[in-house]
Amino acid sequence: MELNSLRQYIRYIELDRSKVPSFSRYPFNLPAVKNLDKLLLHPKVTFIVGENGSGKSTILESIAVAYGFNAEGGTKNFSFSFKATHSELNNYVKVVKGIKKPRTGFFLRAESFYNFASNIDDLDSEMSFGPPLIDSYGGRSLHEQSHGESFFAVFLNRFSGEGLYILDEPEAALSPSRQMSMLTRIHELVRKGSQFIIATHSPVIMAYPDAMIYQINDEIEQVSYEETEHYQVMRTFLNNTQKMLNLLLE
Repeated sequence: MELNSLRQYIRYIELDRSKVPSFSRYPFNLPAVKNLDKLLLHPKVTFIVGENGSGKSTILESIAVAYGFNAEGGTKNFSFSFKATHSELNNYVKVVKGIKKPRTGFFLRAESFYNFASNIDDLDSEMSFGPPLIDSYGGRSLHEQSHGESFFAVFLNRFSGEGLYILDEPEAALSPSRQMSMLTRIHELVRKGSQFIIATHSPVIMAYPDAMIYQINDEIEQVSYEETEHYQVMRTFLNNTQKMLNLLLE
């Protein structure tokens, strides 16, 4: 991977620990941040996985904002803010880029997707000339579709080759079959020179084979797909459903 690292859009991130005011206050007290030093990124797909509250989304958000994306999502051209909730971590994270610049990019986060969709409708209502912005997302208001349909419309219509895509829990709106379709879409875009950084809970999505997985527990460690807690828990449940139900519901 080192030989290709100069040609990927983001090579690695680094926390300037010397400038951190205190590791006992948020967000620096999160497990993911307390143990963050230098995080190498895969030229194709990097997954960050962990339990709720571990800090994986906070790290992902800091990468996106430090790179220049809007904290609530969208492309670099979006600047809306319905409620500023992002942490200050991006001020302490250094994003080390490669020699290539992406032709396009997108920060997609489940928790603020509604605000993103609303902003598109607002911008289109204010435009007096030129094609509607929604044309780049399939031509139909994202609010006129189900949550899953609107999510997938962005994947299919707005994402293209040679892009940098930072996705925060994209499975939140997707059925298992849609998650499998997302794997196909990721592969198509990777083959066209795109790089993905994804925080996820989904054993389906994190199964993408040509990827690097970081798991957050008390520390950040690189693991194989089969070593992730998400995979192990889901495998145990599916292979021993009745036994697990008896234990859970007794």
